[in-house]
Amino acid sequence: MTSTFIYDAVRTPFGRAAGALSGVRPDDLAAVVMRAAVERSGIDPARIADVIFGDANQAGEDNRNVARFGALLAGFPTSVTGVTVNRLCASSVEAVIQGARAIESGDAEVILAGGVESMSRAPYVVEKSAKPWPAVGNQTMWNTSIGWRMTNRALPRPWTISNGEAAELTAREWGISREAQDAFAVRSHDLAAAAWAAGAYDAEIVQVPGHELTRDEGIRDGSTVEKLAGLKPLFAEDGTVTAANSSSINDGASAVLLGAEGALPTEPLARIIGRAAHGVDPDRFPTAPIEAANKALARAGKTWADVDFVELNEAFASQSLACLAGWPELDPANLNIHGGAIAIGHPLGASGGRIIGHAAHELKRRGGGVAVAAICIGVGQGLAVVLER
Repeated sequence: MTSTFIYDAVRTPFGRAAGALSGVRPDDLAAVVMRAAVERSGIDPARIADVIFGDANQAGEDNRNVARFGALLAGFPTSVTGVTVNRLCASSVEAVIQGARAIESGDAEVILAGGVESMSRAPYVVEKSAKPWPAVGNQTMWNTSIGWRMTNRALPRPWTISNGEAAELTAREWGISREAQDAFAVRSHDLAAAAWAAGAYDAEIVQVPGHELTRDEGIRDGSTVEKLAGLKPLFAEDGTVTAANSSSINDGASAVLLGAEGALPTEPLARIIGRAAHGVDPDRFPTAPIEAANKALARAGKTWADVDFVELNEAFASQSLACLAGWPELDPANLNIHGGAIAIGHPLGASGGRIIGHAAHELKRRGGGVAVAAICIGVGQGLAVVLER
């Protein structure tokens, strides 16, 4: 069977909500990384069989197929098609998986996958009334940046708790203390800051013209457990989940250039050797990556003993620590060696491309190995991809 290779991966620095990238439309953010992936590889964009991009919102400027608009804004020929996919936080992982399937089935030789999110620019939306010109009643306005909205009341109430409440539930069920969560958050910031200073992200970063950043905007220098201990819990009066031990609201884009063996003259970064999805009860979504990664490794013919490092999207510290507990064979030191989303940020549709892309670049830097990229997804799902070089 044809294999799928990652030939390059790029991303913007991730901006904070209302921060440096908040003035940039999501389709423009997408165009930046699309254009960079083509220019860096030297490929004729007309060779791209499809642009597959993830986007979790699609309610504002990213409506009507942001993948297609991004490709047009990047200057690709109109013959290059685009499709936008939505698996919430894992949308760009889903894009990579769909691209790999297209290549392995013989439908495509080159696919540009990735994702984008501008949570700053996500609009407010107002429900329509059941009847035109209602005589009484008021319609609800929803903030579409993140979370549940217009939820079907037929769903069991526990399934529709907020993501933060699910993180609290995870902390309680897995016995994860506030101190452990805060320490994990500090680790994320320290590692991310050190990685940027050491140039560990240089190979994958492309700047947004006019909105340049020296590093991901959410990284905090000098974080300590003592400082974080002063923050109040967000989701329960006696809870342990705070703004500091959770990922933030962010803006950014990522792109992953996929191709069959020999599709490009350049040496690939890594090969995709396994992937899997796993579903759980919606309120247990933080731990879904555990079995997703186990399944992906089994399909790749690998075990945890073969894994050199893991890129896990840090939605919450409690979620990350629970996943670590669910992977007892993984050395905790090999998880998110250059920091994670608690520091770097989590622009929903772009995060999957970030973790896959960084894993691929790190495998190249090491000269070989096996990596797992895994991510939890609201409404009770997880995705994982196994890479090898």
